[in-house]
Amino acid sequence: MAAADELTFHEFEEATNLLTETPDAATTSRSDQPTSQGHVAVAVGSGDSYGAEDEVEEESDKAALLQKQQQQPGFWTFNYYQSFFDVDTSQVLDRIKGSLLPRPGHNFVRHYLRNRPDLYGPFWICATLAFVLAVTGNLTLVLAQRRDPSIHYSPQFHKVTVAGISIYCYAWLVPLALWGFLRWRKGVRERVGPYTFLETVCVYGYSLFVFIPMVVLWLIPVPWLQWLFGALALGLSAAGLVFTLWPVVREDTRLVAAVLLSTVVLLHALLAMGCKLYFFQSLPPEHVTPPHQAASLPTNIPLSPTLPRSMAPS
Repeated sequence: MAAADELTFHEFEEATNLLTETPDAATTSRSDQPTSQGHVAVAVGSGDSYGAEDEVEEESDKAALLQKQQQQPGFWTFNYYQSFFDVDTSQVLDRIKGSLLPRPGHNFVRHYLRNRPDLYGPFWICATLAFVLAVTGNLTLVLAQRRDPSIHYSPQFHKVTVAGISIYCYAWLVPLALWGFLRWRKGVRERVGPYTFLETVCVYGYSLFVFIPMVVLWLIPVPWLQWLFGALALGLSAAGLVFTLWPVVREDTRLVAAVLLSTVVLLHALLAMGCKLYFFQSLPPEHVTPPHQAASLPTNIPLSPTLPRSMAPS
């Protein structure tokens, strides 16, 4: 028994010496093996290999951090805005479809944007709408002149500028005001969590797509049908905005939520009515001399001068 204790003491002493010489060494117990005596096995590893692995991990972390910093350029650079145009055609078409078919409880931001707002779709939707507005506004006057020759028409190129400024200002300034108001309400009521500014711009941009076919259908020269198409397009677009904003404003007071949503719908209606009344107004007819004022005498017979009253025969 004394011999066994002495052997065990020597094994522990050897293990202690090895651990002192190599601090990175690992020890494993073999007491679970079916042997009569417990032994301690010392696995001596190379300290250089562990140090090399730590250096590799540290370098990889630094490389990932540098890559992350390179992927977030400043907002004044072109690369910062390039990420907002990095979308494919299927994503844009899916978001357009979502704006055309709004459903209650189906949030446009959560179901279609998914924390990845883009500026590609809103930019080209606004450009297309402005171009179509100017072209169809001129075509309406051309068709009206063919039906009524008394209408004088000349190309109105300034409508392109007016349409572009109006549409882009609406698509950027209104979301900016809405986002700022929701941010202010977030400070007043902590439960109100607004969308980001780019998400708000994206929602408004895609909501304008339904106005493009509406403007084309306004070429039909039937006033009541034009107003019907305008009401349908306005209802679809405004419903998409209301369904998207409702999860954000419902935590606020009822008065603030009602006023905010009413203002959003009213501004949308003013945009549609402004497009209808400005770009599709009919020109006044040219001045035509009425038939009863035409001279009854032939034009080749000169008229006698008027005699003074004193020389007139009595």
